[in-house]
Amino acid sequence: MYGIGPVYGGIVLALTVAAAVCRNLPVFATGHISTLRIPLLVIGILLILLGIFMWIHANFISKIDDGINNCRLVTTGIYAWVRNPIYSAIMIACTGVIFIVGNVYFLILPICFWGLLTVLLKATEEKWLHEIFGQEYEDYCKRVNRCIPWKR
Repeated sequence: MYGIGPVYGGIVLALTVAAAVCRNLPVFATGHISTLRIPLLVIGILLILLGIFMWIHANFISKIDDGINNCRLVTTGIYAWVRNPIYSAIMIACTGVIFIVGNVYFLILPICFWGLLTVLLKATEEKWLHEIFGQEYEDYCKRVNRCIPWKR
């Protein structure tokens, strides 16, 4: 079961590629942040690396597939930091690319990425998981953030 992943990933990747391709169009020329080029590049690279780390950890170390196949709620490893690390990894890595693009007009996209992810998760997977796991999932939601990794 893939859930909203392919839809969300496709939309976020398409918007990120569009921003990278369109960054030098004349209509966006006034948005270049040349004075912060190096800091944005460094932050962007760090975010991309964080996204890659999260994706690898969620898929291969925390073994989400085993949890799905065994109908078990995975709450350890990266899942103790964020409830949706695969989706968050996509969002964070694409946010890194947006920072590297270095155009103020596209800095709204990470907020859109987060908002879209929140709406899609509330409407789909969170309902499914609540139906399957009940109170266990509710308790997990109280402890762990939906999209932004954070250790409480």
